[in-house]
Amino acid sequence: MTTQLWRNARLATLQPGRPWGWIEDGAMLVKAGSITWVGSMVDLPQGHGAALDHDLQGALVTPGLVDCHTHLVYGGHRALEFEQRLQGASYADIARAGGGIRSTVAATRAATDEELFAAAVERARCLMADGVTTLEIKSGYGLSATHETRCLQVARRIGETLPLTVRTTSLAAHALPPEFEGRADDYINEICRWLPAQHAAGLIDAVDAFCDTIGFTPAQTRRVFEAAQGLSLPVKLHAEQLSDQGGAVLAAEFKALSCDHLEHLSSAGVAALAAAGTVAVLLPGAYYFLRDTRLPPVQALRDAGVPMAIATDHNPGSSPTLSLLLMLNMACTLFRLTPEEALRGATVNGAQALGLHDRGQLAAGQRADFVVWGVDHPSELAYRFGHNPRQRVVIAGEGVDCNALGRHDRGNVSHDPA
Repeated sequence: MTTQLWRNARLATLQPGRPWGWIEDGAMLVKAGSITWVGSMVDLPQGHGAALDHDLQGALVTPGLVDCHTHLVYGGHRALEFEQRLQGASYADIARAGGGIRSTVAATRAATDEELFAAAVERARCLMADGVTTLEIKSGYGLSATHETRCLQVARRIGETLPLTVRTTSLAAHALPPEFEGRADDYINEICRWLPAQHAAGLIDAVDAFCDTIGFTPAQTRRVFEAAQGLSLPVKLHAEQLSDQGGAVLAAEFKALSCDHLEHLSSAGVAALAAAGTVAVLLPGAYYFLRDTRLPPVQALRDAGVPMAIATDHNPGSSPTLSLLLMLNMACTLFRLTPEEALRGATVNGAQALGLHDRGQLAAGQRADFVVWGVDHPSELAYRFGHNPRQRVVIAGEGVDCNALGRHDRGNVSHDPA
């Protein structure tokens, strides 16, 4: 396999030991899709044998971004609900009136597989244009065995069509479908019945649930987690977004990969996450879009040593953003993370939230997923909102044709030698 040399770069490796894992005049050797060496140019191994030499002319290089919480596969949109909220209706009010998730479920069920795929793959391209090289896609807008399976199949197809890594999560316990009105326990029984077949078909990497006042109770969530545990599937949880239901403590009991949202997280929840090694995924887009006023307990998480990830939570109802870079800025301005914490949240900690330990840093042995940026310092990625200085996206050592990303076309993303 050909060895590549990427040199004359400012590297934010995010390796531990120094701020940003910074290397001022850095270089990387890449072979067979993995990084084989990272360091200062002066320490470049003699006889490295690189057949391809990429001079980055002083550009910044970071690990590829990881969007560890998205809902990319759905039909329709909910712009009218945005207007309703501006007129005073709450997210919970809209949901109880039959809007919210249920309205997206109706649109998703009505859409064809091709319509769902065409819309979702374009959303994924937009995220890639922002520097995302790995993302999670949750189901949760089908809410029946047939339609949940369709959504998971579409998510898998996105990972087969685009060069980025896609992890799929079953979120059937997202909301109660209309045909199960008043029968939440029966619906949970159905979910537990679907999971083995979907898992056997290779459609599920993890299982999630929405444990809150307009979602499911801790007891119902426990049953879903027990079903996942029986299949050796890791779990994640939408927890403590609208109220404190003790979801984080429950998730920690099952060694959850992550708990997400967490605006109402208690001190007991913080301690449980720390003990379990569970990642706290903060979603500033939803906080902003819903005009929330209760901040997640960032300082308590920081003090307890809980790793914090940042994600877009892209969805049609509460966070219709397609910019993880914008989330870096929001994490700093709204939640008071430092720019370095925000970038770590969208790289190494985001990867950990997906159970992936082979990416998120620039280090020997890691996947060669990285982004070349036209800025001097990584703090600028959080500082400049509405600005995308991405120059190159490299996934598994292969350059992605950035001109094909974020466009309104249906063709596959091609590769270039970068």
